[in-house]
Order: sequence, then C-alpha cells, then structure tokens
Amino acid sequence: QVQLVESGGGLVQTGGSLRLSCAASARTLYNCAIGWFRQAPGKEREFVASVRWSDGSTNYADSVKGRFTISRDIIKTTVYLQMNSLKPEDTADYYCALRPPMRIDYSVWGQGTQVTVSS
Repeated sequence: QVQLVESGGGLVQTGGSLRLSCAASARTLYNCAIGWFRQAPGKEREFVASVRWSDGSTNYADSVKGRFTISRDIIKTTVYLQMNSLKPEDTADYYCALRPPMRIDYSVWGQGTQVTVSS
C-alpha cells in the first residue's frame, strides 16, 4: 500500500508563497494521478490541482489558476504544489491523494498539512 506524506504548510501573509510537498512511498506511480485537495473550517473538501504521472498533464481549480503550480519529480516520486499570491481564502488543511490506475476515485490520502494565510 502506497503511503503519502505531506509537508511544507505554515503561516504566511497575504501575497506570500508556500511550497507543499507530497512524498509517495513507491518507486513509481506510473498510470496514477496525484491530486491536491483542501478543506477549510466548516467547509467541504475541494479539489485544488492534479497531475497525471505518465505525462505530467495538469488540471486546476478555477480559484487557483495562475497562482498555484503542481509539478512532479519522477525520481523522488514527490509532487509539489507551489502556491503564490496567497489569499486568506486559501487558508485550509491541504491533502494530497493518489488515484490508482483504472480508478476514477482518489483512494489513498495523506495526513494533511495546514496552511494559514493572514490578512
């Protein structure tokens, strides 16, 4: 069973940047996808971004397009979420998740990392 470990969260001021990391305990994630999700207090979990391991294609929520960038390091089996121009509404617990091959759902989740953007 693959495990995912997030890191990189913290407290930042409005307009600042953070880079989240999601390290997978696997030698390869071929045919998988890795997604970032977030959940703010009192709100439902929402999709942020995803990357397809095989070709690096990406997808973003409209709310983060142009500010966040998802990328992958094939050698380290790690996915990054570079977050720029952060806003208070980006405050949430951020989770990475894995979608295995031939599946449409994300079935493996990390423990989460907290991001707080102060105004």
